[in-house]
Amino acid sequence: MRLSLFLLLLCCSAVVSAQNVDVTKFGVTPNSFSDATEGVKKAIEACRGQSGATLVFPEGRYDFWPDKAEDQTYYITNSSSEEEVPVKKQRVGLLFNGLKNVKVEGNNSLFVFHGKMISWVLDGCENVRLQNIKVDYERPGMSEMTIKEIGPGSVTATIHPDSKFGIVNGVLQWYGDKWVSKHFFAILVNPAKGLNRYSSWSPFLKSKAEVIAPLTVRFTGDFSQFKAEPGEVLTIRDHIRDYIGAFVNRSKNISLHNVHMQYMHGLGIVSQFSENLHYDSVFTEPAKGSGRVIASSADGMHFSGCKGQITIENCRFKGLHDDAVNVHGTHLKITEVVSPTSMKIRFMHGQTYGFEAFIAGDTVAYVHPSSLQIFEKGVVKSVRLISEREMLVELAKPVPSQLAAGDVLENVTWTPALTIRNSRIEGTNTRGILITTRRKVLVENNVFYRTGMHAILIENDASGWFESGPVEDVTIRGNVFEECAYNSYPNNYVIHISPQNKEIIKGYWVHKNISIENNTFKVYDYPLLSAKSTSGLTFIGNKIIKTDFMKAGEKRPEIHLVSSTKARVRNNVFEPKQEAVVDAEKMGKRDINADLKVHLH
Repeated sequence: MRLSLFLLLLCCSAVVSAQNVDVTKFGVTPNSFSDATEGVKKAIEACRGQSGATLVFPEGRYDFWPDKAEDQTYYITNSSSEEEVPVKKQRVGLLFNGLKNVKVEGNNSLFVFHGKMISWVLDGCENVRLQNIKVDYERPGMSEMTIKEIGPGSVTATIHPDSKFGIVNGVLQWYGDKWVSKHFFAILVNPAKGLNRYSSWSPFLKSKAEVIAPLTVRFTGDFSQFKAEPGEVLTIRDHIRDYIGAFVNRSKNISLHNVHMQYMHGLGIVSQFSENLHYDSVFTEPAKGSGRVIASSADGMHFSGCKGQITIENCRFKGLHDDAVNVHGTHLKITEVVSPTSMKIRFMHGQTYGFEAFIAGDTVAYVHPSSLQIFEKGVVKSVRLISEREMLVELAKPVPSQLAAGDVLENVTWTPALTIRNSRIEGTNTRGILITTRRKVLVENNVFYRTGMHAILIENDASGWFESGPVEDVTIRGNVFEECAYNSYPNNYVIHISPQNKEIIKGYWVHKNISIENNTFKVYDYPLLSAKSTSGLTFIGNKIIKTDFMKAGEKRPEIHLVSSTKARVRNNVFEPKQEAVVDAEKMGKRDINADLKVHLH
């Protein structure tokens, strides 16, 4: 009996040991400020093959340097061109490669990264959950300084302690661990008003800089065209996206919970060709008390070519140099029809190339780029990368006769359903959410606070960014839009449905079934909604409240529709009451049902 009990306890102990992998057992010491990279790498490897394993970080600070980090080659959407970054080999702090059924428990630990590196990567993983983690950089790639005094011939500013700088031959240079900023992009932040505006580092680059007190620099030069106010923060970064914040690649059933991304280089959390992603309580914002105002050099979350269900809920985005959330696919241009069943296709945008945009069995849409008209679909039989830019695609059946070089392909299989709810977006100079996916979309109970451009943009193009594709079922309800799009005047629509089709095909609409209902719009100006080439647009039961946040522009139509049909605009309440106008261009009376004044032309 005693022997049996002993063996049972021994067995249970082995199970607990197998399921909980403590990083401190691999030479990692929290709060030691030493490099945890190698020890954590061993701990991650110990989780391999252990179904249900939990990788445990006892609460504390963990530091990671690039010297012993994993080198990985990744071609990542919307990141960098061949000229900007010819070699795509990148350092990764925490690499989770091919893991299944693993949980990472951070216990609210702070992971601090040094130099330039991707903080964490989930590559080829399945059923992985990251939770209770804070991510930051010892020297963020963003430099920040607060304007103290400004005049036409000089500016005095205080430099944030995290923004390392030196003055060489009278010129201020921003630097970090093994890097120096060379290509400058600047945003001016007004923390009191929550405004982010485009600015310039050029007058500072041409001025003479001198330190006049600790972390205080006086710049002498021509500042007659530099617009700023004392108390505003000039934020400066290198515009080349050589790294990203975090990467989810070719993975499935991934969840993030209580993850604080306090700074991210480049493009934020990028999810590429991954399936079923649940991001709950992910906070892209500077650490409280840090005194910094920017948390990401570009987007907060970026999704390219994903499928299944993407859910973003209970999240916050504050302090971004680009969009909070972007969800899209990629149009590739047909450069040559090689045979009745094969063609060469090419990545067209400079920052997107090199990854497998199609795999065998995927359904593709054939699209005329000028009209964005989908004229047929096919199934991929095989695909082969010819170069970083080009692929040879073999189809299961002959391509349609109307397909020709210059047309584009969209991967229909890798398009996700999307839910964004109970989240807050603010502190960005650009857009809140970009949506281009044909599956069901729900944007519900969110707050969009003073986004610099459109709070929601639905686009689709095959000529610029080549971000696909059409939407077919979008519901936007119960949200609060407060004083958005101040950087987009005079077309400062809060919601902008703007497919980039240069040619309008009679009887064909790019987007379908977009419902905007029971939202609150707090606007300082007139524009609310614009939509082009959309069938089945409803704008119903919304409350529009006029504010005096900024001076309104000239009177313009509140709603602007172009080449759309089955539009319904009814039962919206304006406070104070006003005569609102719907401007309908290239439309007839049967195309719109509205209880507002309609101008047809």
